[in-house]
Amino acid sequence: MDNAKPLFSYRPYWAKRFGVAPFLPMSRQEMESLGWDSCDVILVTGDAYIDHPSFGMALVGRLLEAQGFRVGIISQPDWRSADAFRALGRPNLYFGVTAGNMDSMVNRYTSDRKIRSDDAYTPNAEANKRPDRAVVAYAQRCREAYSGVNVVIGGIEASLRRIAHYDYWSDTVRRSVLADSKADMLLFGNAERALVALTHRLAAGEAMSSIRDLRGTAFMAPFGWKPTEGWADIDSTQLEILGRVEPHPDPYASVAPSPQPSPLGGGAGREGALASPIRLLSRTQREAQRAAARAHTVLRIPAYEQVEKNPVLYAHASRMLHLESNPGNARALVQAHGERDVWLNPPPLPLSTEELDRVYDLPYARAPHPAYAEAKIPAWEMIRFSVNIMRGCFGGCTFCSITEHEGRVIQSRSEDSILHEIEAIRDKTPGFTGVISDLGGPTANMYRLACKDTKIESACRRLSCVFPDICDNLGTDHGPLIQLYRKARALPGIKKILIGSGVRYDLALRSPEYVKELVTHHVGGYLKIAPEHTEAGPLSHMMKPGIGSYEKFKQMFERYSKEAGKEQYLIPYFIAAHPGTSDEDMLNLALWLKRNNFRLDQVQTFLPTPMALATTMYHTERNPLHKVLRGSGSEKNPAVPVVRAGRVRKLHKAFLRYHDPENWPLLRDALKSMGRADLIGNGKQHLIPDFQPAGTGRRFESAAPTGERRPPRPATARARPETRRPGKPSGPRGGRSR
Repeated sequence: MDNAKPLFSYRPYWAKRFGVAPFLPMSRQEMESLGWDSCDVILVTGDAYIDHPSFGMALVGRLLEAQGFRVGIISQPDWRSADAFRALGRPNLYFGVTAGNMDSMVNRYTSDRKIRSDDAYTPNAEANKRPDRAVVAYAQRCREAYSGVNVVIGGIEASLRRIAHYDYWSDTVRRSVLADSKADMLLFGNAERALVALTHRLAAGEAMSSIRDLRGTAFMAPFGWKPTEGWADIDSTQLEILGRVEPHPDPYASVAPSPQPSPLGGGAGREGALASPIRLLSRTQREAQRAAARAHTVLRIPAYEQVEKNPVLYAHASRMLHLESNPGNARALVQAHGERDVWLNPPPLPLSTEELDRVYDLPYARAPHPAYAEAKIPAWEMIRFSVNIMRGCFGGCTFCSITEHEGRVIQSRSEDSILHEIEAIRDKTPGFTGVISDLGGPTANMYRLACKDTKIESACRRLSCVFPDICDNLGTDHGPLIQLYRKARALPGIKKILIGSGVRYDLALRSPEYVKELVTHHVGGYLKIAPEHTEAGPLSHMMKPGIGSYEKFKQMFERYSKEAGKEQYLIPYFIAAHPGTSDEDMLNLALWLKRNNFRLDQVQTFLPTPMALATTMYHTERNPLHKVLRGSGSEKNPAVPVVRAGRVRKLHKAFLRYHDPENWPLLRDALKSMGRADLIGNGKQHLIPDFQPAGTGRRFESAAPTGERRPPRPATARARPETRRPGKPSGPRGGRSR
């Protein structure tokens, strides 16, 4: 089940004769102008259609177009009836359904479960243009529109809901999205390989129900189903019963199919056994045996009905899922849902640099569809002058969905491909002023970083390459990235290359030359990094480095800024109310912020997203980073402190904004209950004053002391130094380093 056929090696489908569409059609009129009578694939998305590789529907659509298929787009349809899903007719092969670039629930709701007032992926940021749990709603309407049509779901929302999962917004454990959507297949992770293979096989006449061997796919099957004879079924429905991946191969195994009879007659005696040829298996042959056995092994994790009611088994299932995430050694997983199984094949194999280059070099229009006219789409405005140089993240931060979705293996584009895209932005994108807003990805500085040994990488089961320390087997050479920066800013017409993605500073410390290059040439006054916290308890549950690494990076940043004659600031991000965080931890963080003259704006609390390890901690109060044991509270199996109560969550946010008078009444009550009234006063040594400005703090006047435990969202916090001069621009927009 390696499915590693090169992405662009398939014979193009016959419809390639129609050529390249200026934009993938969103109406019958556009289809007719292209000479199409039907679409082979129709993509349904919760986002506005922007023909740019940063947007999933465009990347998938152009990739399938390059394979010769006719692809249509239904963008942000009215989900209240099936009529909008008939706009392009019945697809010849399947509907491909995605919620969009963001999970629809994260997109629509704040960490306090309040509906957001805008949507960055919608024209003019109009809110409420997509339903809750969009994948389920869209898939069901596709079925209503055309009976018996094939429905394939994918994207981050489906990917993170592929097994039974905790749903923060309903505070329940929900079934796999496959069961709720009634889809035929789910593609998870970066799904180009599975998508291309599936589409060609369907076009060749194979039935959807017979395609069961593609990596990165999940589907429903009868309980106990196996692809073929000879599959080993390992039962891991109880705590930490992992079993071996396969029986240990016997190096003295005979190559003969059976013992030969003795020449003296009777059974196979000693002489007969000696007559059989015996050969020792080499290490390579033993490894091949293990790989073959692993490829035919399925791990059964606790059923939906078990994890729905039992938090301990939920934590165990979460741990199993994450341990089986390395494409080099992952086994298939199966989880019962009633009388049926959700079957998950191993994760997809990463794309090579050449394949990734071709995906990004497809003929994108690099603009929103003309149907939107002059409407402003904030997500497009944010990325129109930026370039994605890599995929994946080996950081493994427990609160982040990037690793779960894109994997730990970094997939990097070539220099030539990246420079070509910069030139395309310069020459084709309206409004370009010579400034590239970002060369990055999930993290700014993981470009071309990888394990030093591919054999070690394929066998590794660590959840992070950089926690608790940077692995000795991880290559940390930033040389290729430095060279890329230099070549990019030397291009004619390029005035400035900024780095907007978050920098992984513990990695950057391994390359002072990179830090100097970054600080001297690529910081526009502010640089985002994400220490997330200062205290060991929260950091260990986040899988983030200690604050000492931040301090070292800060010293290096300030030294190189001074050498360059520039006044520049770090913008650190912090998380409030993450699992493993106590009130004392937040107090210590607030004191650290005050000592370092930081004031944070736009603070949000932790939001439990489906499948994240931190979400498991939030729901179960157990730590899946270690073996999950029955019971809790022992030294070997401590309970995870979790903030649930609204007042305590507000307190944790208030500590991050200790300078805001609105928070002072709540903080005074908390400090008194914590025995830290010494921090209330009007001196420099105090955290908050003992006076209250008129008209402030009313909402917290009757706030009760803290005491409950449990939380909500990967925080975004913009920090500004207290010494910032008036008129300085606010911190850069965009994603965070994980």
